[in-house]
Parts: sequence; C-alpha cells; structure tokens
Amino acid sequence: MPERTSYTQGTPNWVDLQTSDPEAAKVFYGEMFDWDFDDQPMPDGPTYSMATVDGHHIAAIAPQPPDMKTAGAPAMWNTYLAVDSVDDAVAKVAAAGGQVAMPPMDVMDAGRMAYVMDPSGAGVCLWQANTHIGASLVNEPGTVIWNELITTDPSAPAFYERVVGLTTSTMDMGGGDEYTLFHAGDAQVGGSTAPQAPGIPNHWHVYFAVEDVDEAAAKAAKLGGAVITEPFDTPVGRMATICDPQGATFTVMQPSAPDS
Repeated sequence: MPERTSYTQGTPNWVDLQTSDPEAAKVFYGEMFDWDFDDQPMPDGPTYSMATVDGHHIAAIAPQPPDMKTAGAPAMWNTYLAVDSVDDAVAKVAAAGGQVAMPPMDVMDAGRMAYVMDPSGAGVCLWQANTHIGASLVNEPGTVIWNELITTDPSAPAFYERVVGLTTSTMDMGGGDEYTLFHAGDAQVGGSTAPQAPGIPNHWHVYFAVEDVDEAAAKAAKLGGAVITEPFDTPVGRMATICDPQGATFTVMQPSAPDS
C-alpha cells in the first residue's frame, strides 16, 4: 500500500540525505521530484528538512556532521530499518559480526535510533518509532520505492537476519545473474546485490519512483547532477543511476506495468 501507518521490523522505513550544502540539495531534489519541505530546527542547531509529497513526509535532507564535512566526505543517502526495540537489536550487532557506530539515542519524541555497520562495512540506521513512523507515503512518483544493500560480501545479508529478523530468497535476473531479496514476514522489503562497477563502496542504496526514467535522467543533468548509468531496462522496470551536485548517488525507477 502506498500510504503507511506502521512498519514491520526489518522493513526500510525512512531515508535521509547528509550533504555539504542542504539548501542547494533542497533546490535540486525539490525540482527533481516536486518536493516541498517542512523545516524542523533540531535542538543542537542544524535544520532537518522533511521532504513532503501531497502532505506526506517521505524523506529528509540534513547537513553533514562537521567532522565529515571537514574531511571532505561525499554526501550520502542513509537507509533506516524499522525495529521494535533499538536496544535489543543493537545488542545483537557484535555477535552478528557488525559494529555499533552510534549507540542508541532518543530523537526528541520522534523515536529512538542507532547507527550500525554490517560485516561488509555498509552502514544502516535502526529506528524505533514513536511519533515518527518513517515515510507515510511510498511507491508513488517522487517517493522511495526500493532499498538495496550493495555489497561485495555475499554473507552480509545474514547479518540482517540475525539482527532484525529478515529472511532472504533469490530471484533470477536473467543471464545467469541472481538477486537476493529481503523478506519481513511474507513481504519483499528490499534486496542485495554486488557492486556493478569497481570502486563502489559497500552501502545501502535508495531508489525513487518516477513516471518516466528518461525524462528524470534528463532533468537531473539540467539541474547540475550527473547521470552515472544511462536509462536501462530490467525485469522489474526501467532505471537510471544519478549523482546529485554534492556527490550523493541514488537510482530512479519506472516500475514495469503489472501483468494483466
């Protein structure tokens, strides 16, 4: 369902962008996906800009932490996984081969979160909802449609089974290629695959739905972004990978029409 009021444990439920220039990023993504913004001042000073579509909070843009900006770290999209208890999930991270990069903390009355890294070094946020469940609209143009663990370590998906209870299956992508699917209960909630080019770090990648991938890719280039992978067809839809003007990458996806 496009509108969400809750998320099963292990399901990606939110994404946010940490960037060196939030105001420029808001211009780019506002034009790119027709986003409006609900700016939320944080207690420690920075503004957390909640992107909205039709009044629904669907993602956010925030400034990089000062140490990351000083080090020249690239902008990046973060994926959050819903958990019933952040503290319980974090307690399982070390035994599963991961590391806790940021221990559990309360985010005002919105929820409780932690940031952990899986055995392959891919980072992910864990989110225990209170007043903020995550995105209240998904799978519609301008909103998140898929989250994908890109990793060189084929054993990395097992970390997510041990920490948040996700199970896996494989899907034939044609040409002998297999794709790993994550399941929360009976629902497909994400996937995992190897990097498609050398030098890509292990990370969680974000896909946004669009009505026309070719138009979206052309728009991104006009707005100062770069088209990393030109539009191409897959069994599940047409896609293109984009780099925004501050260096964050994401994929736009035009899903295939359902079989009649």
